[in-house]
Amino acid sequence: MASGKAYLDFILEQLSDLDDITYRAMMGEYILYYKQKIVGGIYDDRLLFKPVQSAIDYMPNAAYELPYEGAKAMLLVSEVDDKAFLTGLFEAMYDELPQASPRKSKPQNQR
Repeated sequence: MASGKAYLDFILEQLSDLDDITYRAMMGEYILYYKQKIVGGIYDDRLLFKPVQSAIDYMPNAAYELPYEGAKAMLLVSEVDDKAFLTGLFEAMYDELPQASPRKSKPQNQR
């Protein structure tokens, strides 16, 4: 089941106090970025975050769920209605997140 644009819009509204939140649609789901670092994503209308230590500390009782079959487990963020909680979570995680890998450009055709 793919995630709906309405759920993405709701999450983006909840994060509106933060600067530089972006997303990328990918196979019916959405990858979320904060200041160009991947935080997590929206999978089947669930907000899932990378299980970095700061996120685990911020949400000690969070459940681990698979975003899709064959993927690594991620933390389920159940407090999506709490704007201050989400803002604090993003800020707490930022320094621990790895830089996103640069996208590789398609090779140019050579003659």
